[in-house]
Amino acid sequence: MNILALEPYYGGSHRAFLDGWIAQSRHAWTCLTLPAHHWKWRMRHAAITFADEIAQRPDTHFDAIFCTDMLNLAAFRGLAPQPIASLPAIVYFHENQLTYPDDTRTQRDFHYAFDNFQTLLAADQAWFNSAYHRTEFFTQCRAFLKKFPDYTLDAHLDRAHEKTIVAAPGLPEITPNQRDHNFACPHIVWAARWEKDKNPEGFFAAMIELKQQGQPFRLSVVGESFRDTPPIFEHARELLADRIDQWGFLASHDDYLQLLRTSDLFVSTAVHEFFGISAAEAILAGAMPILPNRLAYPELVDGQPNLLYDGTTAGLIAHLRKLCEDEAFQAAATGQLSLVTQKLDALRWSQLAPVYDEHLQRVVDRTTAR
Repeated sequence: MNILALEPYYGGSHRAFLDGWIAQSRHAWTCLTLPAHHWKWRMRHAAITFADEIAQRPDTHFDAIFCTDMLNLAAFRGLAPQPIASLPAIVYFHENQLTYPDDTRTQRDFHYAFDNFQTLLAADQAWFNSAYHRTEFFTQCRAFLKKFPDYTLDAHLDRAHEKTIVAAPGLPEITPNQRDHNFACPHIVWAARWEKDKNPEGFFAAMIELKQQGQPFRLSVVGESFRDTPPIFEHARELLADRIDQWGFLASHDDYLQLLRTSDLFVSTAVHEFFGISAAEAILAGAMPILPNRLAYPELVDGQPNLLYDGTTAGLIAHLRKLCEDEAFQAAATGQLSLVTQKLDALRWSQLAPVYDEHLQRVVDRTTAR
């Protein structure tokens, strides 16, 4: 089949997903993409821009559309040439505009949330990157629809749920560095966007407290930073200077993976996460995850108790101390890590691409048979 991929935000996890699948797919792909910045403007104009672009290719045959939540699929189908508009369409929800944190406004702009709702209705199938994400989206979408003065559209949401599946993002081929973890003086990695929804304040509070308690550790803080980086980063860098191995973004993904292969513990303090790709990559690289017992993380590690903490700063400190001092806890965590690694092996693109290729084929076959 020839698949038309529409990606209004071709960067980060969106780009990694599309590139990873296409590299291993049996289908042929034609990709229309837009640069990964000005996301609100991308959501506004992508349907028009892509419809214009595809109109310039009248002789190209496609079998299906694959797009992401940054596209208003309903608008695209209304604007595109009829042979394109009538194609079977799958939308992948990397995130959504109902539950994504927006600290810049006192009131959420529900226009973007309604775009997501319209896209859901316009798709023949919707894929969510985790069960947590799907549940959260439908819960919040139902509450959003109840705000309407009339015609609340609940029945449409009920029908839409029937055409959804959970489809985890694929993972790259990562060769782990088989090693014994150094629990006596662990190399701890925190790898997330340097923004408030990743809760850097909680992480650094725990690291500073551990240092004051005399706990040995090494520290690498990586991830992408932006113009409005929270001030805690500069403060923590000064207080933890003698513990730091790596500070700041690693532009090379290979360098990042090498860091993970030589680390002992991967810590997340996120208060917002739809899947947890960085944690999954760390696990495949051999690092021991320490994740908050919330969001999509319990799903990621199948609820393994020694890989989860209660989500508080005090709980993170206690978990780290126990992992460094209690040999029985260490052994149990190591066994649980092995089980989770086996599960995540099935999410490598080499394993997952054939599964998603078949999902696509079934949607096309079912839709065209109507």
